Amino acid sequence: MEINQLKAFVTVARLSNLTRAAEALCLTQPAVTAQIKALEQSLGLALFERSSRKMAITKAGEQLLPTAEQLLSLATQIKTTATELQGELSGQLRLGIPGEHLDFLRLGELVQRIHHGLPLIELETMIMPADTLSEHVATGQLQAAFIISPHPPLDVFWLPIRSVSFRVAVPVTLYPQLKLGGWQELAQLPWLDGPLGSHIHYLLRDLFERRGLTPRVIMHNDSMAHFDTLVRAGAGCALIREEIALQGAQKNHFAIWGHAKADALLGFISANENAQTPLIMALVSMLKDIWSLDSTINSI
Repeated sequence: MEINQLKAFVTVARLSNLTRAAEALCLTQPAVTAQIKALEQSLGLALFERSSRKMAITKAGEQLLPTAEQLLSLATQIKTTATELQGELSGQLRLGIPGEHLDFLRLGELVQRIHHGLPLIELETMIMPADTLSEHVATGQLQAAFIISPHPPLDVFWLPIRSVSFRVAVPVTLYPQLKLGGWQELAQLPWLDGPLGSHIHYLLRDLFERRGLTPRVIMHNDSMAHFDTLVRAGAGCALIREEIALQGAQKNHFAIWGHAKADALLGFISANENAQTPLIMALVSMLKDIWSLDSTINSI
């Protein structure tokens, strides 16, 4: 049984005339007759009673006609959907992200929008330091990335999303040592740092180097999203995103030292040559909607 056979059956049944049915199908009468006969042989039933003037549908044909019409309708829907899908984006999206909380990046919202808006895209995320993210985007190993940086990166497409500040978090057990001290005493305390090339690494170094000091780093940790847990446990001091630092200080999980801040920007990057591709343009549109972006940089 073939779709063309069902189409011939339904058309002849509706028009009750072989000549008109052939015209409607843009086929010759013998071709329509052959399709009807092939369908009847496949079903083992006579679908029409033939005469010199018309083809009258049999009782068996009348019972099968509604099902045949439904099948043709479904076939049309499948073809329409397939045509629509041919115009949709497909393939893999390699998206880089920094070692931060996923809810801060609103990654869940983006994944949901990609799933519904770009159903043929397979998303793969990779956590990397800021330097590596920029390098992999520039070389095409990543199609796009979120990045946290003190300044917009050069030679890539850059969509600023929001400003972000980091505060100096100190374990409760170490904080008394700083009551009478300053930056020099702070630098001598044990510090937790991000991996080389990460946003935390650059911000921490800059914070102290501007004062001619170097922090005493005892640990480099890729999972910067969990620095608050380590500080709370007394492992050392760390730069923690301001929202989390304030919450932790309120709960007496750790202390915030002074009013020192390290400021940066969260943004979305892709290679310049990819910025106008349909996929990146779709992602940018989604991000603007998720973050309610306008001409200014959002801050919280």
